[in-house]
Amino acid sequence: MKSIILTGGGTAGHIMPNVALIPDLKKHFDKIYYIGTNGMEKDIISKIEGVEFIEIEAVKLVRKLTLKNLLIPFKLLKSINKCKKIVKKIKPDIIFTKGGYVSVPVAIAGKKLKVPVLSHESDYSFGLANKIILKYSKFMFTSFRDTCEQSNKCIFTGSPIRKEIFEGNAEKIKNKYKISKNKQNLLIFGGSLGSKKINDTVFESIEDLTKNYNIFHIVGKNNLNKSLRLENYFQIEFAENIWDYLAAADLVVSRAGANSIFELCALRKPMLLIPLSKTQSRGDQIENANLFKQKGYAILLLEENLNKDTFLAKIYETERKSQKLIENMKTNNARNANKLIIEKILEVTSKTLKK
Repeated sequence: MKSIILTGGGTAGHIMPNVALIPDLKKHFDKIYYIGTNGMEKDIISKIEGVEFIEIEAVKLVRKLTLKNLLIPFKLLKSINKCKKIVKKIKPDIIFTKGGYVSVPVAIAGKKLKVPVLSHESDYSFGLANKIILKYSKFMFTSFRDTCEQSNKCIFTGSPIRKEIFEGNAEKIKNKYKISKNKQNLLIFGGSLGSKKINDTVFESIEDLTKNYNIFHIVGKNNLNKSLRLENYFQIEFAENIWDYLAAADLVVSRAGANSIFELCALRKPMLLIPLSKTQSRGDQIENANLFKQKGYAILLLEENLNKDTFLAKIYETERKSQKLIENMKTNNARNANKLIIEKILEVTSKTLKK
């Protein structure tokens, strides 16, 4: 009986790459376990048939001076001991971590119990959790080729992509909303929780936008603006079938989380990226977006420069340059990551089984 433990959580970026790999992992492993917290990962993974979710408590570093950080070593030790008990009971052949604070105790427990740990870093530079996890990993896969230069343990694979992304049905969206056939379709979303700054700018710009586009605006949970009722403008709180909206989209406005932008790249969607500012993050999305701009895959608008005028100008620029962006994206082999990662997982697993 071959078994694997997956882990990663906190945000969709640490969960969805695992979700992308699960269908192929089911072909090779008799048991798939997922270790996570009582957060977004539990909601998502618990709905997947054939995966057993195991809940733990994990400690998150607060990125500011606070007395709470003094408790981190004690809480982390408690989580590691909990994970060691789980790993001893399951006896997995391999552990795959996707980063985030929940992955740290799992990786450490695996290493201490001599279970090979493989990891993945989505962003251009390492997050804090993956800097720690790298020490306990046999290999760490990366979405960006340049990231491999940071360690000889790194292997460039690209970012895992859900197979559903390639199976979107544009006609479902076009028929549902009875959209204008004379306008291009513009999809706007700000990540799994939405973005107030992007949403507010869209609301301010919407009369200009609807003159030229059919707008599908995914605003995020509890962010609907019910006072706005305009022809060719459709607000969606959350789209479980995001692949259908992507299939219907001619242009996309998005944050610059690695998973989202690699999905857009694989689908060859002209994109305007508005990364999270450094006031809200460590700057990883800015790095991701800058590289995509340099490669000619995307148009970039920094959040500190975001207003109605710059927003409209950059959307029109994205439309003008759409064919060039599509041609450039064809040079990126964004569809092979799943295959490369699965192959390496199986290679390491087979060596473990021979011991």
